[in-house]
Amino acid sequence: MSLRFTSEQRLDDGVLEREFTLGEIPGILWTPASASVPAPLILLGHPPLGLRKMYPRLVARARRAAADGFAAATIELPGSGDRPRWAAAEQARADLRRAVEAGEPVSDEIIDALVLPLVAKAVPEWQTALDALLSLPEIGGPVGYSGGVISIGVRLAVVEPRIVAAGLFAGSFVPRAMFEEARQVTIPLHVLLQWDDEGNDRQAALDLFDAFGSKEKSLHANMGGHTGVPQFAGEDAARFFTRHLK
Repeated sequence: MSLRFTSEQRLDDGVLEREFTLGEIPGILWTPASASVPAPLILLGHPPLGLRKMYPRLVARARRAAADGFAAATIELPGSGDRPRWAAAEQARADLRRAVEAGEPVSDEIIDALVLPLVAKAVPEWQTALDALLSLPEIGGPVGYSGGVISIGVRLAVVEPRIVAAGLFAGSFVPRAMFEEARQVTIPLHVLLQWDDEGNDRQAALDLFDAFGSKEKSLHANMGGHTGVPQFAGEDAARFFTRHLK
């Protein structure tokens, strides 16, 4: 599947932003203003809310990555943004909303239906995107993964040997099946947890961290809700990637 650039702009800090398509999958690539050698790459994960909605947060993360000498890229998740609607995903989200609004526990069945098909579809697309991105002369290895959905990051860490470090956001529901996969993760991990995240099961996040098989793993917990991540948390994550990708 070939990567085709569809637009290009230079941001005010010199970062080159290019939108692309990979078959039917939209994506965005950011590269540093100047690089004498191919740049390491950070894949920017995000929740399935659509690239347009997530753009302000994604571009801020990409600019920080570029300031540290890294390229950054993201792709639209299946069923999100301008991609075709996905009936099963829409139903799972509706079931989740119903349970939350009714004040009921979110069942394992709802979590599995919401997350597992998304992981199964999204991870091969990320790998295809990685194939295409690493073929560009301005991008080299190594590769890191940063963000959520955390189950996508877990699966990628297990199946994709080109990813050598991951910074994961513990802010989404985790199917029980992913805990077994977490035990197979061996790359260095930097895990961010918002302690008062209204949409996250804190104990499940702690249990998942405990399950990771990595010898180097650190948990960074901050007070506050889902969108209350302090600025210094991003700086800590940046230092993590500088250690492992340079």
